[in-house]
Amino acid sequence: MKWKVKKSKLSGTINVPPSKSHTIRSMLVSSLANGTSYISNVLTSGDGASAISAAKNLGARVVILNNNAEVTGIGLNFTNIADFFNMENSGTATNLFSAAVSLCSKRVWFDGDSSLRLRPFKPLLEALKNLGANFGFKVEKRDLPFWICGPIKGGKTTVNGFSSQFVSALLFSCPCALHDTEIIVENLHEKPYVEMTLNWLDRQQIKYEASRDLTFFKIYGNQHYKAFEYFIPGDFSSATFGAVAAPLLNTILCLKGLDFSDSQGDKRIFDILEMLGAKVDKKSNEAIVNGKCSLKGNVIDLNSMPDALPAISVLGCVCDGETQIVNVAQARIKETDRISVMTCELKKMGANILETKDGLIIRKSNLKGAFVNGHNDHRVVMALALAGMIADGETIIDTAESASVTYPTFYDDFKAIGANIEIIE
Repeated sequence: MKWKVKKSKLSGTINVPPSKSHTIRSMLVSSLANGTSYISNVLTSGDGASAISAAKNLGARVVILNNNAEVTGIGLNFTNIADFFNMENSGTATNLFSAAVSLCSKRVWFDGDSSLRLRPFKPLLEALKNLGANFGFKVEKRDLPFWICGPIKGGKTTVNGFSSQFVSALLFSCPCALHDTEIIVENLHEKPYVEMTLNWLDRQQIKYEASRDLTFFKIYGNQHYKAFEYFIPGDFSSATFGAVAAPLLNTILCLKGLDFSDSQGDKRIFDILEMLGAKVDKKSNEAIVNGKCSLKGNVIDLNSMPDALPAISVLGCVCDGETQIVNVAQARIKETDRISVMTCELKKMGANILETKDGLIIRKSNLKGAFVNGHNDHRVVMALALAGMIADGETIIDTAESASVTYPTFYDDFKAIGANIEIIE
């Protein structure tokens, strides 16, 4: 699919889609739990659909009706587990569910799409091997497809925290191991996502100890998850695009469905916008972003929220002076190398942008329409759509269908508030 985007004037309200991260965690915990869980406002497309499929493959009974889920868990009885999990494009679900599979003795294969096959999984698999699991790869020098079998029994392990997903996967699986587990985390990034996982463990009354800097954990073994009821809050990573659009297009937008008490790290996007010069009014379940202002470039550390890099890189093109995005090298191991990809695609549109080892340097630029490639990366596609809304001329974005991975209503939502966007193929 291709989108054609032209200069746009936006105004109005966007209902933010459900959190991808919470949807995946809710599917994991409910599928392992005893009893039936009731989960409202589920993300049912893209990464959410991958997690729902994985829950069913574990052997859970999952019924979806009107974006609500009823999940009857397996209670750690893996009798009906599938031989093969197709995780499509979801790295988070692959990590979390493969660690769950390591609790059983059956060999299970994991695979996904061409993008997922380029992502690293070996650091997690090696950490699980230290606890009693075994694994192997189908293709040399590629981490996917892989097989894994357990059961993990507990013990001591070390994991590279370059991706927080490795850490979260261990934290969710180790309470169900027979014995206690000690985890040392090296090179921790994306700390808020680990905190989100710990909040899930807290709600489940799982017993653990954690160092203040989250680089050491002791997880008590032989624990069980319980059925629960939960409402999935709006996704701050998806809200980033509406939030950034307001100052980008010098307008006012309202974003509904947000819970600022939630642990999602990407809620800091609103603090970043205020630092650059926008005004934000946070209410009980919404944020109003007043982007009718002049923006001044600054240094932006995105270590805790790497998913914001594509959108922020576009915003840097309208900021006076220089915008530096720093300390976010892990953005290179997402669906694409987002640092390299955003540099390449924005340069096609005339951006003054420089790639660094751990981020980007962007100077104010007049963008021009171009044919750009979304690289099958949902956040890159949506960021390029924003770029097209401020560029002179016409922008054609390839692989636009990938936006549905986390934001299935992006096209409709933005068209409804005035975006000059059209599906052409």
